[in-house]
Amino acid sequence: MNRDYIESSMKQFQYYKYLCDQSILQIKEEDLFWSSDERSNSIAIIMQHMYGNMMSRWTDFLHTDGEKDFRNRDLEFELSLDNKDALLEKWEEGWNCLFTALDSITPEYYDRIVYIRKQGHTIVEAINRQLCHYSYHSGQIVYIARQRASSWSSLSIAKGDSNNFNKKVTAEGQRKEHFTEGLYNNTDS
Repeated sequence: MNRDYIESSMKQFQYYKYLCDQSILQIKEEDLFWSSDERSNSIAIIMQHMYGNMMSRWTDFLHTDGEKDFRNRDLEFELSLDNKDALLEKWEEGWNCLFTALDSITPEYYDRIVYIRKQGHTIVEAINRQLCHYSYHSGQIVYIARQRASSWSSLSIAKGDSNNFNKKVTAEGQRKEHFTEGLYNNTDS
């Protein structure tokens, strides 16, 4: 593992946060709390769950088990944050916890084993585990928001625009950069 991996992972996490944030901006507040049926989660429930997971996994990431005693996972799936402002406050707190933890990984920790529910993970495995988990839930948020939005601005390449997009992206020739360069300011969390 090296710092490039951590920075790349951070950009990927930022990208998934961006997709969620942009989706949330395109819907009404009440749509955050909508679900298709009682077995399905609303965007708000998914956000609560992601917040709980982030706080548990990333608080004191390098030194304590990622399943914290303060976490009650089952309660994450019962609506407790019933307004947009409270929901977004926790959402930002969770992401800030994650980005702070990633920033704390220095070369002295590269070979460290971290634990989640007493199962040992290399730092790469732990990051990959959460990156996959959050991308899964981010896709759910985008999908639900897309269904609820009265109008939608594409968060990716719009249908029928692939050729134009490819021409624009390849016009500068080969270069080393993350695919999100220029999408948003990915130095901010």
